[in-house]
Amino acid sequence: MIHMKDIMKTYENGAVALDHVNVDINKGEFVFLVGSSGAGKSTFMKLLFREVVPDSGILTVNGRDVIRMAKSDVPYLRRGLGVIFQDYRLLPDKTVYENIAFAMQVIEAPRRMIQRSVNSVLDIVGLRDKYRCFPNQLSGGEQQRVAIARAIVNNPAIVIADEPTGNLDPETSWGIMDIFQRINSSGTTIVMATHDKTIVDAMQRRVIAIENGRIVRDESHGGYGYED
Repeated sequence: MIHMKDIMKTYENGAVALDHVNVDINKGEFVFLVGSSGAGKSTFMKLLFREVVPDSGILTVNGRDVIRMAKSDVPYLRRGLGVIFQDYRLLPDKTVYENIAFAMQVIEAPRRMIQRSVNSVLDIVGLRDKYRCFPNQLSGGEQQRVAIARAIVNNPAIVIADEPTGNLDPETSWGIMDIFQRINSSGTTIVMATHDKTIVDAMQRRVIAIENGRIVRDESHGGYGYED
């Protein structure tokens, strides 16, 4: 599903973001990516949907050679991925329904399929009654649910989530994590960067820890491993 071998990434200012990273993530896994700010987590995540490209190494995602693929193939890579950001990135002038539908419109899905799929994911995230609302009419937790719905509406093989509970209170965060667990139980692979010690410790999923661009810990049923 995800294969990294000897991945190196150094930015123009000389900062080493990833240093000989070797990771394999299999279909259906739920993986937490942990580490301090600046450790390399964001670069790790951005490599998966080719926002950045490594300097060297081997990287395949969902069977695709991410490093050697042509730019014209990047949209096809991303169609198999659902990406969720901490700041939601919803379109402010579109309703909940329209924000989610937009992800299917860009791949020219039929209107009937869009309607069926959007309603289905609205049920999954518990927002069917909010479909006419605009983002500024929603709470932070509701906006994150919309972002999740948009990410999964095309049935991605992999969901990549960057600090999805970072701006949320603990109770809302657990509601969001419940959604992720249900998505994962359907067979979707989830890779999530987080600083939420409570959630990581409680869920006991696979934990990959990054420090100074290196993998320092990879545990199948791990804890956060850092003090607040």
